[in-house]
Amino acid sequence: MSTPVPTLPTTLPDVEVTASPRKGVPLVVLSRTSADGPPEFGPGGDRLPEAWADLVAFTGAAGEAQAGPVDSGVRWVLGLGDGESAKWRSAGAALVRAAEATLDGAKSAADRGLQVELPADAGADEVAAFVRGVVLGGYKFKVTAEEPKPRVRGLRLVVPDGERRDEIDAAARRSAVLAAATSFARDLANAPSNVKDPAWLAKTAAKAAGKVAGLGAEIRDERWLASNGFGGVLAVGGGSERPPRLLELSWNPKGATGPHVVLVGKGITFDTGGISIKPAEGMHLMRTDMAGGGAVIAAMVAIGTLGLPVRVTALVPCAENHVSGSSYRPGDIVTHYGGTTTEVTNTDAEGRMVLADALAYARATLKPDLLVDVATLTGAMKVSLGMRTAGLFATDDALAERLREAGARVGEAFWRMPLLEEQFADAVVSEVADIRQCPSGPGGITAALFLRQFTGDTPWAHLDIAGPARSDKSYDDVVPGATGFAARTLVELVASYT
Repeated sequence: MSTPVPTLPTTLPDVEVTASPRKGVPLVVLSRTSADGPPEFGPGGDRLPEAWADLVAFTGAAGEAQAGPVDSGVRWVLGLGDGESAKWRSAGAALVRAAEATLDGAKSAADRGLQVELPADAGADEVAAFVRGVVLGGYKFKVTAEEPKPRVRGLRLVVPDGERRDEIDAAARRSAVLAAATSFARDLANAPSNVKDPAWLAKTAAKAAGKVAGLGAEIRDERWLASNGFGGVLAVGGGSERPPRLLELSWNPKGATGPHVVLVGKGITFDTGGISIKPAEGMHLMRTDMAGGGAVIAAMVAIGTLGLPVRVTALVPCAENHVSGSSYRPGDIVTHYGGTTTEVTNTDAEGRMVLADALAYARATLKPDLLVDVATLTGAMKVSLGMRTAGLFATDDALAERLREAGARVGEAFWRMPLLEEQFADAVVSEVADIRQCPSGPGGITAALFLRQFTGDTPWAHLDIAGPARSDKSYDDVVPGATGFAARTLVELVASYT
């Protein structure tokens, strides 16, 4: 019997900006804390009894969601804390989680919606953060034959001022597209690996791309990879009976301006570690080892949906790193696309092997103006930066800062790491091949130095998202499982060139 994986992409709440409230849709009143008195209530707050906040001990703290009084017409009262934009994001997520916990008796689509009259000082940044929180905060991915529980169907934002409404509508719509990219990246990473083999990942991505006008997709199989010298991808995928693929997505709109951006994402659909096998504890999480590739795929769908006037190409080398008699071995020497040879020292360092082929191919055939790769590459980054911040390595200061700022605008944190070329570049050199797969030294840095060998003089950035790509608990709009991290940042990076 086949595994009943949910339909992808996950259906998310619709977002609508309108001039007036709709009768019958549950009303949400927003509230902020006050330094010298009771919480302050926004539009609709006049429906609350004067003593209500004291009776229920409501403070207006960010993420505090309290059911409104019976017969008041207010379904929820939601705290925004001091009202800074980051608090709107966590508040939106708290709201949708609280609402969905009470939906079992909802009988109509209106009962499953949320309606918010925005205060006059709510700007585009606050609204974008709030939309992101509501759309993503209730995300669920569960493989089951049971009927799904009711979900919030829509978010209605009421803005009476027509001129301001246009600005809010644009911000809300764009935020919804970015949230959908994050959700799709989560879907791909959460899918179980008995379903998600390299062919499934490539086909699912191509199917999603086919729904976006102008977004092209091409899938290359193992025969094409062999005839074109993709030794790294073939070595990593050689231990599995499910052969590797190379996915290429292309967006080249008429009148494109700015640089040709090439994105490369690690697409390891499951990672046993190969012969250098991982411990059993935690191996089940390796279904998300293609989170970098998922982020790149989802970003491309969003870039096309938004119609960004920048040429972008994406490469996702897809492989399953398995154990068998045909697995690659420590001590092997692998020839990558373009002829560079690598001495293999640890088959669990497979991500850099497939990225190396894709980066070399990108340089030689796509002629990019800049290269960005994204990967759950090293455990060292989790040790260095924890679970909510990604490592950022770059050969170009301007690109590094542009990426960091792009992440900050969409709520994703990156910390620039040094390449430390003077100390560790020599360690990448092998005595028996051109380069060594796992040089001695700090793991995140030496992995980046390995990848740099394949980027030449093209401005390049490497995003090691091993920490924030997965979560074991909820925070802000993140839920346990794959987080979809980096998809929004990649879209925002491309948008910064428009």
